[in-house]
Amino acid sequence: MNKNFDETPLTTLNGVGKRRALFLNKLGIFSVRDLLYYFPRDYEDRRAIKKICELVNGEECTFVAVVKSDITKKKIRKNLTIYKLLVCDGHKMANLTWFNQHYLEGIFQPGEEFLFFGKVKIVGNQIEVTSPVYEKKSEDTKKTCRIVPIYPVTADINQGTMQNFIRSALDTVSGSIVETIPEIIRKRYNLSEINYSIENIHFPNSMEDYENARYRLVFEELLLFQLGMLTLKSKTTTTQNGIQFRPTKELRQLIETLPFSLTEAQKRAFEEIEKDMYSNKVMNRLVQGDVGSGKTIIAVLALFLAVKNRYQGVLMAPTGILAEQHFNGIMPLLEPFGINIELLTGSCTMKQKRRIKEGLKNLEIDILIGTHAVIQEDVEFARLGLVITDEQHRFGVRQRVTLSKKSENPDILVMTATPIPRTLALILYGDLDISVIDQLPPGRKEIKTYSVEEDMRKRIYDFIRKNVNEGRQAYIVCPLVEESESIEAKAAEQLYNTIREVELKGLTVGLIHGKMKNSEKEATMKCFVCGKTKVLVSTTVIEVGVNVPNANIMVIENAERFGLSQLHQLRGRVGRGEHQSFCIMINQSKGKVAKQRMDIMAKTNDGFLISEKDLELRGPGDFFGTRQHGIPGFKIANLYKDMNILKLAQEAALSIMKHNNELSLEENEKLRLRLIEMFRERMQADGITCGL
Repeated sequence: MNKNFDETPLTTLNGVGKRRALFLNKLGIFSVRDLLYYFPRDYEDRRAIKKICELVNGEECTFVAVVKSDITKKKIRKNLTIYKLLVCDGHKMANLTWFNQHYLEGIFQPGEEFLFFGKVKIVGNQIEVTSPVYEKKSEDTKKTCRIVPIYPVTADINQGTMQNFIRSALDTVSGSIVETIPEIIRKRYNLSEINYSIENIHFPNSMEDYENARYRLVFEELLLFQLGMLTLKSKTTTTQNGIQFRPTKELRQLIETLPFSLTEAQKRAFEEIEKDMYSNKVMNRLVQGDVGSGKTIIAVLALFLAVKNRYQGVLMAPTGILAEQHFNGIMPLLEPFGINIELLTGSCTMKQKRRIKEGLKNLEIDILIGTHAVIQEDVEFARLGLVITDEQHRFGVRQRVTLSKKSENPDILVMTATPIPRTLALILYGDLDISVIDQLPPGRKEIKTYSVEEDMRKRIYDFIRKNVNEGRQAYIVCPLVEESESIEAKAAEQLYNTIREVELKGLTVGLIHGKMKNSEKEATMKCFVCGKTKVLVSTTVIEVGVNVPNANIMVIENAERFGLSQLHQLRGRVGRGEHQSFCIMINQSKGKVAKQRMDIMAKTNDGFLISEKDLELRGPGDFFGTRQHGIPGFKIANLYKDMNILKLAQEAALSIMKHNNELSLEENEKLRLRLIEMFRERMQADGITCGL
């Protein structure tokens, strides 16, 4: 695209002043180009015109009618005024209704002919349409008789306003968007021209035009994505040899001393890790498994193998609680084999930190378990051989790279309890090999999951009180408020105060949210882990890692605000002990997608199946925190629905890279510039020069 459009301010467009520009900024729109690439979420086909007598109850359609009366208004209460209009097409009447639309009084004159579009309701012999779109019948219709885009909007910008802004942006560029994709690729894959595509993704003349435009834009997005991932992989793949670890008999002894047997899935994953570690190539492997599938013991075996080859290992966890949990679980398994393990978190004293840092440099410490504290500059290892990051999606790329640079080509193992469809994992972790633990240890009870409405709240609190009296504990998670962590914290505080003083009065209730200091969060979690706190009110900060086997109830407020995978992660905080566990989702939405999410959660505990469904329902956007990896989210592509286009885009990307790996040829110059723009953050994190 012409560089000027990247920088052209929104205020150059008709109707966009400074105030409205700020509203657009909240939607991530800062330039004319951002506006052009702000794609519709849906479309309404308003082309078919019916007679009033042909209207069907419940359908949305366009009809022509003549105004038969002056508009009437009736004030129901302080903030509600109803406006009514009677119209007729010469054969049948229809009643039209609007709410609080005071400006309508001067619009409709008896005898004038209008086009209307809205949802039809037939009661007896009466035809009613509520809040219809309207415009005078003329040749140049904008709101009816065409395919109309529906955009994600806010209270500050309605559909009509957004449509006008985008029409203005299209008129401004007026066919001068510069083509990014080389002509040879466009011809090979039958891709439409960019200006045609942008025009018809917003205001398609026909469904065929829409399909052509969408195919081209999805292909372009996935092509750029694949080129970016291939570039990252080629730039970060080391040509140097890694550590070639040797087998040790003691590894089998450790496995035999474990208080449980490894599942077949665990054995398979560790065999893949062993093969990597025994080779002279640097291991870059992702181990993904559902909550409770036993990834940690795989990490323990890999650490043991590294230490018995006289190397050090490090395990980084996202929170102090999780790091301490790992430390307490791993130490009794490895100490009998003469392995020295230490814990380094932000809560360690200066004296402890100095002792640990000295021990690492002197090779007195074999394994370090910790939080972000382990990547600080003054933490030096004498002989680091294995780097493990737990819950990888909680770390940015920069942190993983920083940790791996503390030694000469250490092996890298990444673990995540966020099940990711394999196709997405190959893209998101394009530089990693993947092992999947798709089997839970025997004996784990399935978590009973229910979706309920607001009227069940008293029964829920009674159920919590009953379980607490029997010795159990419960989580109550507050709704996700994407706009503000402060609002989210306030919601949690309000719920905490209400249930502590009313519904669960007499029980020990704790509160944790993202605006609290780390020390306060750690202290609150410790009280819950040790059983002192019986009910924990929380925002999603408890989504990952906490292991409290005694907690058997998870209540999720406003569950409709969460994605499927996040609901599954929250549910995974319970079901870790011997007692039957329950997940209760309070759903306050009547929407179709919310109902689908709740139904899926109630029917299955399989995280991989849930992640597939999440991908299917979610559509384009930031999936599993891709932006945290320095990878752009999707604006139009849907990895579930567009898998065929993804395969074609991968084929095209490989073809381009094969003939011009650096994208230095003139025909690839526009692609190269777009890649630098899209992947700048990730490239900088990986130490790749932005000149590709």
